[in-house]
Amino acid sequence: MSTQPAMKIKTASLILFLLAGSFTAMAQLRLALYGGIHSANVVEKNNVPGWDSTTKPFYAARTGFQIGFLAEMPIGQKGFFFQPGIVLITKGRQYSKYNDSGTAAITDTIYNQTALKLSYVEIPLFLTYKIPLSSNHKSQFFISAGPYFSFFYNGTNNQQTRILSSNQFSNENTDLNPGKAVDKYKTMDVGISAKAGFELGSVMISGYFSQGFTNFYTAPYNGSFHHQLVGATLGIWINKAAPPVAKPAKDTDFDGVPDLEDACPLQAGLTRWKGCPIPDTDHDGVNDEEDSCKTIAGSAKYHGCPVPDTDGDGIDNEHDSCITVAGTLKYHGCPVPDRDHDGINDEDDQCPDVAGVKDNNGCPMVAKPKEEKLLYLGDNVKFKSASSELTENSSVALNKLVALMQSHPEAKLIIEGYTDSTGSAELNLALSQHRAESVMNYLIKKGIAENRVHATGFGSDKPVADNKTNTGKSLNRRVEFKFE
Repeated sequence: MSTQPAMKIKTASLILFLLAGSFTAMAQLRLALYGGIHSANVVEKNNVPGWDSTTKPFYAARTGFQIGFLAEMPIGQKGFFFQPGIVLITKGRQYSKYNDSGTAAITDTIYNQTALKLSYVEIPLFLTYKIPLSSNHKSQFFISAGPYFSFFYNGTNNQQTRILSSNQFSNENTDLNPGKAVDKYKTMDVGISAKAGFELGSVMISGYFSQGFTNFYTAPYNGSFHHQLVGATLGIWINKAAPPVAKPAKDTDFDGVPDLEDACPLQAGLTRWKGCPIPDTDHDGVNDEEDSCKTIAGSAKYHGCPVPDTDGDGIDNEHDSCITVAGTLKYHGCPVPDRDHDGINDEDDQCPDVAGVKDNNGCPMVAKPKEEKLLYLGDNVKFKSASSELTENSSVALNKLVALMQSHPEAKLIIEGYTDSTGSAELNLALSQHRAESVMNYLIKKGIAENRVHATGFGSDKPVADNKTNTGKSLNRRVEFKFE
């Protein structure tokens, strides 16, 4: 072998080992030393006259070999594998013809034998399917197919001839060169390969077939040339792939709980809650694990419980200015004030700044004048007939009434006006009102505070005598005084 082919073999070997190292470094890859022998042939078609009968019968296959590396990586979990490789492979064919005596005499040649020897660096890309034959998957049947890409490495044409006249034997080798010109061999060949066989532990045995698609040779005549190989291969896995990583179960919410076990597959949660978030029963934003009042809405500040209401007045402590004393919202949780400390709150106390008694609405108890005296005074207040004008004699009783009120400064007077039955009820009601107001105005003019007197007319209601007599009518035209 010349120096140049030897260098090419060394280069190819280095490439193979570097690729082998790269493959082995990948965790899910297995690497096999791979080789075999085969019958290599060339399928030739041309339009040369008589070629099929005079020449084609003398072409035959030649024995070739391949050696290299095959890698394997799993595809999914269903028995499929991708098996790329890189091999040094020989191809070609041979021609052998022994001439009969007549032809030998004419051609001076007893026999002529030619061997076309081509070498390629080939990269097969197999898709492999394996069928387990044992429970531990150590014995498997496999079938593979896929394209290959071959790159011209070197080639020779060996010709052996026996001359009749001299009985001499010649053996001549001619180096073949790649290129696209006539009588050149294409740099790259593309085809398809298939194999089937058994994998027994770390050993692979298979039958092999490949067919080229590229017209790999440019002949001086019109023709096509395609490689075809049939053979057997043997492979030995030289490393073990790391255990396949199980395909992670679908986890839509990425909470670490697979969807099949996740009661809330679209919402991230915890394993102890079957993939759901920690519950928040009262929907207060504090989860049940941190909520001291799981069924009552509260706040995080109080561990999920409502803001406390120590005095139970319905106003929480954060808004209650009197936390330990029940109060009202109006007074910020404090009781209604009692400025005079008489036990009657200011809202019910008519005298909030003076201590009083409940019976007098928070005001001091007023000593009321005797009712008999008021009755006497009322009996002596008279009006002119059909008028609200007071008689002159009425001033004596009214002045005594003024003095009585001045001696009882806390007392308040109710003045009730009445009429007899003469006239319509409407007119009598208005007249009684005017008479009561006449008395009220008299008292006010004498210095009695306006808020201490109140006048109301009742018309002819509540008569005290018979209206059928003049005396009775006179008695019914009256005013009555009451202290409250």
